[in-house]
Amino acid sequence: MPLSKRAPTSTDSVLSIIMGGGQGTRLFPLTRERSKPAVPLAGKYRLVDIPISNCINSGLKRVYLLTQFNSASLHRHISQSYKFDHFSGGFVEILAAEQTFTNTSWYQGTADAVRKNLVHFLNHDFDYALILSGDQLYRMDYRRILAQHVENAADLTIATIPVGRTEAQSLGIMQINPERRITRFVEKPKDPAVLDSLKLPPELYPTLEIQGDQEFFLASMGIYVFNREILLKLLNNSFTDFGKDIIPTAIGTHRVFSYVFQGYWEDIGTIRSFFEANLNLTTELPRFNFFDMSSPIFTRPRFLPASKINGAQIDHAIISDGCIINHSRITHSIVGVRSLVDRDSRLDRTILLGSDYFESAASITENQNAGRPRIGIGCNTQIENAIIDKNARIGSNCVISPAGKPENMDHPLCYIRDGIVIIPKNGVIPHGTVI
Repeated sequence: MPLSKRAPTSTDSVLSIIMGGGQGTRLFPLTRERSKPAVPLAGKYRLVDIPISNCINSGLKRVYLLTQFNSASLHRHISQSYKFDHFSGGFVEILAAEQTFTNTSWYQGTADAVRKNLVHFLNHDFDYALILSGDQLYRMDYRRILAQHVENAADLTIATIPVGRTEAQSLGIMQINPERRITRFVEKPKDPAVLDSLKLPPELYPTLEIQGDQEFFLASMGIYVFNREILLKLLNNSFTDFGKDIIPTAIGTHRVFSYVFQGYWEDIGTIRSFFEANLNLTTELPRFNFFDMSSPIFTRPRFLPASKINGAQIDHAIISDGCIINHSRITHSIVGVRSLVDRDSRLDRTILLGSDYFESAASITENQNAGRPRIGIGCNTQIENAIIDKNARIGSNCVISPAGKPENMDHPLCYIRDGIVIIPKNGVIPHGTVI
């Protein structure tokens, strides 16, 4: 296929499309009132800030975000975070699923979501479509995959990452030839014989700059670069999903190549992966570095005051803006924006997602008179292995822990998923409650 006349890294030739995800059932109850991309991350960000920031840092400023479920919070975040000047031509725009006179169905999958929005995309002049996921944690310069895509004269390029045998069983695995052309794709291979046949040949390690001598498999990252005309052609059918339908078909009929990514990548698809990825940020050398200012992560500017620490003991923790931490102990935890942690409380391996607002004195008095805690964490409360969603009211003298409980259960005041207690958004835990 002839190469584009424009430079492969030109922002004029690329349209970025971020998939907002489905119902996000595996991240419930964090997705009970918000879409997956709107789930808070690292105290002050949202998951969607990651792919959008990667786009901006790669010089790609034409970004569409496709959403379907619980999109109000996401709409608000995007509108308050990403504003480009009138002369750059840049935008971050949400396209929510909608019913029309000609189409009454919602998005049936990733490919179907793109197909139903082609009328918007074709209003733009572009040669390449960059398809991204809205719920992954990684840092990538997309110009590199675009450059390789053009160099290979590829129809489709799929970003892949080397993984071990255990991880390979829950991901889509690619097999490539020495030219990095994909020859085979198997979704979530469990059979040991099939896995053995998909192993990356060690003789390719030096070419792919893979370190180590252990066995590796190339897993799809859910990041795709399509030539415009190829994307239109492949969407001209009833296929609903890229990973399950479009990719396996395209491998046999088109020039499909692998771009091998070297770096940290985490698919935030479950409560456990969300919990561990966040807590890893509190370590001295986290696997993802928010302090890398060569490619910063952007988010909404809130103009909050600096946090106040009143005699607290804090060890390996992230404290976000606008917090008040009284005489308490916080270890291996993340404290989100506008959080209050009162005296003599202890947080260990806990993620506070923070609050959307500072509670007024009148509201605090009204709730106290009604016997309800104020927003935040009360006095002498012990919390471990938990996620406290936004605007939660945790009373004094409470104990919140999953110890001795099932891995998954529903409780009138909380949920337990993957062995982690989750207090839902706007949840209320009365004084003296033991969970």
